[in-house]
Amino acid sequence: MIVEAKSLHKRFHDVVAVESLDLAVERGSCYGLVGPNGAGKTTTMRMIYCLNRPTSGRLSVFGLDVLKEPRRIKARLGVVPQDNNLDPDLSTCRNLEVYARYFGIGRADAATRCHELLDFMQLRDRADSPIPALSGGMKRRLVIARALVNNPELLILDEPTTGLDPQVRHLIWDRLLDLKEQGITLMLTTHYMEEAQKLCDRVLIMDHARAVAEGSPTELIREHVSPYVLELRAGRTLNAHITSRFGHMEHRSSGQNLYFYGGSPDEFDDLLAAYSQMERLLRPSSLEDVFLKLTGRDLRL
Repeated sequence: MIVEAKSLHKRFHDVVAVESLDLAVERGSCYGLVGPNGAGKTTTMRMIYCLNRPTSGRLSVFGLDVLKEPRRIKARLGVVPQDNNLDPDLSTCRNLEVYARYFGIGRADAATRCHELLDFMQLRDRADSPIPALSGGMKRRLVIARALVNNPELLILDEPTTGLDPQVRHLIWDRLLDLKEQGITLMLTTHYMEEAQKLCDRVLIMDHARAVAEGSPTELIREHVSPYVLELRAGRTLNAHITSRFGHMEHRSSGQNLYFYGGSPDEFDDLLAAYSQMERLLRPSSLEDVFLKLTGRDLRL
């Protein structure tokens, strides 16, 4: 395993950020951490890349103890933080070249690596652009390129596509899958369940600082929700009426919408016939359905 945690615990004064967490990440895989705000995802990642020290428990990366050998661990991984913390006084390429020097990469090799990474992230024509002139999507791609300067064995991505448009998000997904094919291990946190379902071999769902479920996206869907979901935009006044007639079916309510769960599409025939004029969507269950079932639909501040 490239990352292993046993009974991992992190406390900030009176606040427990991570509690009794176990995880194991296989080399060459993509492992995702998902959960509501404040669940402990970012704190877990920060312990893995040796920015926060665990309060107790065991955590190893590349077989090395994070408390004893943080420098050796940092040399072998790349980190994409939540914020685009680029140097605004340097150009696109110079951001990569200067960062490369922290890893002892010579000037000529750094320049070669810079152009390779800009090509990889489709930023070559922006090599000399100042950082303030880049769009949000360009900055995000540059932060990912910077994390790859040292040819890391493990790439950690904290919400890599938050706030990006669909085109940029899909480009980043494609590049991350390319990296995985090259044998680089990926760990990511995300609020996009579609992203976790598309990229991750295994997903850990966290809530209130603890793990609540872990498995492949397919395993989690099969274990925690029915295969099909019918979404009805009923409106609050009709919710009670519909659930009084079809309350025998597994269902959940969220604001204006009702969600009914079933094992096959024909289980919804009577419900669809009774409310044929209502806006509805019958679809396969997704990782988002699992997430909402296990963590609830209430807003976390």
